Amino acid sequence: MRRRSFFTGLTALPAAALAAENPEAYWKRIRDEQFYLPAWRAFLNNGSLGVAPKPVVAAVERYLEKSATLDMDEYPRWGYEKMEAHRTALAEYIGCPVAELALTHNATEAMGIVASGLDLKAGDEVLMTDQEHPSGRGAWLVRQARHGIQVRMVPLPLPPKDPGQIADLLIGSIGPRTRVLSFSGITTTTGMVLPVKEICRAARAKGVITLVDGAHMHGQIPFRVADMECDFMAGSPHKWLFAPAGCGLLYARKEMQERIWPSITTDGWTNQSLEGARFMQVGTNNRAILEGMVAGLEFGKGIGPDRIYTRIHQLARMVFDRARRMPGVKMLTPDDDRMFGSLVTMQLQPAHAQKFAALCKERRIWISGAERFRVSTHIHTRPEDIDLLLRTMTESL
Repeated sequence: MRRRSFFTGLTALPAAALAAENPEAYWKRIRDEQFYLPAWRAFLNNGSLGVAPKPVVAAVERYLEKSATLDMDEYPRWGYEKMEAHRTALAEYIGCPVAELALTHNATEAMGIVASGLDLKAGDEVLMTDQEHPSGRGAWLVRQARHGIQVRMVPLPLPPKDPGQIADLLIGSIGPRTRVLSFSGITTTTGMVLPVKEICRAARAKGVITLVDGAHMHGQIPFRVADMECDFMAGSPHKWLFAPAGCGLLYARKEMQERIWPSITTDGWTNQSLEGARFMQVGTNNRAILEGMVAGLEFGKGIGPDRIYTRIHQLARMVFDRARRMPGVKMLTPDDDRMFGSLVTMQLQPAHAQKFAALCKERRIWISGAERFRVSTHIHTRPEDIDLLLRTMTESL
């Protein structure tokens, strides 16, 4: 028996039994029936921006139509409201108290709220790795230029030996003037999964605030935010959680919320009883996007987070194992299942990169980078997409 459709007129998910009996048939139906991706597109760059499935697009369209008729008793917006139901759905999915969650537009905004809102003085140090996303560095570099704080970057080995090496390196780099440790839970450059809980626990013991850039964590690997022991975490459901572009989140541990000054304000910014929602009182915004986010969470739950992780990691493992056997290819992602999820990064010789980039464009293969490039797989990725990529690499080499 097939599952009931989330939305009238949309194709229901294939039965879970098919996933066990014939996994490739199951995932083929997921792509063909649940996504608008054309057959000719080999999309291997989910790490930059995910693809919204059909139920998500339908939810956005439906809410826009409903709001145009004003067939409702509330303003069709967010930005002045607590959005309790939406925050609750997201909090339950990622594993944190709703009181510690704020909705934002993306991880960049969430990182900026923390970086601009903390009271820091000239000479205070913010520690980060050399593999941070530009959005993870930018807000701190503004504080450095404007207020005289010091930003220090810790080089990470490529690839590292094990998670313990990374933890020891970051924890050992904390100095007497370090006030904040800002780092990625999964690096955007290599897809490396860092031992977040171990790092955050040690930092807290030293009195250092932790901010985790979790843009690649939610929906890519199994974890609960509340178990990470971080003070703050930024996220982007529009990467791995099937949300439309423009959805982000900020986790702020309750004990730390009073230490953040809101960056954008309207009435209520001093109201501590709002808890996490105090950081989302930002003025009128498009609520249809958040309706799409909730639909994305329901879509993910319908398939099953564990099933999703197993599949996307299997595909990434396929990319890794086949690519590392190619001459002239240097793997930058560690060969340790604890240290990568669905992002694999490798490097070609400069002489081969230009031809590779041209062939990818010609064959409509969408990846991130060329000489050093990242492959990110999701449930809509087909084995034949990976075959095409690897054939293209072989020709380039």
